[in-house]
Amino acid sequence: MEFHPQPQPGTPRVWAFPAPERGRLDNGLTVLRCHRPGQQVVAVEIVLDAPLDAEPKGLDGVATIMARALSEGTDKHTAEEFAAELERCGATLDAHADHPGVRVSLEVPASRLPKALALLSDALRAPAFADDEIDRLVRNRLDEIPHETANPARRAAKQLYAELFPAASRMSRPRQGTEETVARIDSAAVRAFYEAHVRPASATAVVVGDLTGIDLDALLRDTLGEWTGDAPRPGTASPITADDRGRVVIVDRPGAVQTQLLIGRIGPDRHDSVWPAQVVGTYCLGGTLTSRLDRVLREEKGYTYGVRSFGQVLRSLPDGTGAAMLAISGSVDTPNTGPALDDLWKVLRTLAAEGLTDAERDAAVHNLVGVAPLKYETAASVADTLADQVEQHLPDDFQAQLYRRLDATGTVEAMAAVVNAFPPDRLVTVLVGDAAQIKAPVEALGLGEVTVVTG
Repeated sequence: MEFHPQPQPGTPRVWAFPAPERGRLDNGLTVLRCHRPGQQVVAVEIVLDAPLDAEPKGLDGVATIMARALSEGTDKHTAEEFAAELERCGATLDAHADHPGVRVSLEVPASRLPKALALLSDALRAPAFADDEIDRLVRNRLDEIPHETANPARRAAKQLYAELFPAASRMSRPRQGTEETVARIDSAAVRAFYEAHVRPASATAVVVGDLTGIDLDALLRDTLGEWTGDAPRPGTASPITADDRGRVVIVDRPGAVQTQLLIGRIGPDRHDSVWPAQVVGTYCLGGTLTSRLDRVLREEKGYTYGVRSFGQVLRSLPDGTGAAMLAISGSVDTPNTGPALDDLWKVLRTLAAEGLTDAERDAAVHNLVGVAPLKYETAASVADTLADQVEQHLPDDFQAQLYRRLDATGTVEAMAAVVNAFPPDRLVTVLVGDAAQIKAPVEALGLGEVTVVTG
């Protein structure tokens, strides 16, 4: 019997987040490309400088309707024809609006990229915005709102934003608009918003995938390069202010068997030097099943299936005026709402008094840095992160540098960052649950003024 020699392991290579190549088309469109051998599904992200702050007064949600309408017909195809053409390409096209702007996402097999880019170009260059399609999208959005209100997690988020930000701030109101504002949106309003903010000179295209044999320069020139528009208008971003006085707001849901909790405040964004340490510290607090919050509230006490802490960038600007939402979220059974909050605050106070352990820091860094290569296995995940960097005005190598900085973060540094991120006396707590059962136990904890709202 002949035995083949045992395979030997290759030389390990240090992984780094892919570095994009930056360029610009004649129409002013910025292009970031990233060749990923073997990724036969190409991902394209279009970042449009159409922030929610730019929505006209009383028309909250028009950016969302515009984003959804981009795939609902062009000057060449009806909505049905456009959908059929995408399907023939094996492509998916999605779009959404958020505080920094509008994102359009395309995924398509590399062999069908030319046709899909032509469709994407048509959608950006000459969307139809037909009256009947806009009316349908508005009706769909109005139908979604009651379901979102009924969802405890969505309702808690809506209340937290309303509590933290002043009423005049766009961040205090739902991203996709309210029933009142969405009902006012028509095709004229959508087209006006499009014409004011969607133009190539203020947009960025991110292309990621296996580009072997593809003349991407020529392809982009013949598709997205045909998109024209005026020079971008200078934008102004209103400063972000937040009221993080410690207090509790209960959104009353009579008869609820669980309480949804969302605890948060505003903190620094990714331009701040504390961000890597804050990521590590927040992960130690509530980033995984073995974090402190889960060890106490889930494993020891059995109050919940899981509690998580996280930092989510809301708006990030080069001048340092950006902000991130720092929050703790989860749900507990109604009778244990008071005890669960009491134990949660004990975790925060113990963390401030005793700090993190080296083992906690090491586990967090291992999980955050070690799984990065798996996190970015697909072209879409790489494109999404590169688009985030564009949207947040970060350098192209930010993500690559971030993993190095995470790896270099020490235990004391991570502890200081998370303690500053979640000070026990500067947190706004929103509870969606049965006020009749949870108000008195929560008041007894002394976490601040407790108010009850309905709806």
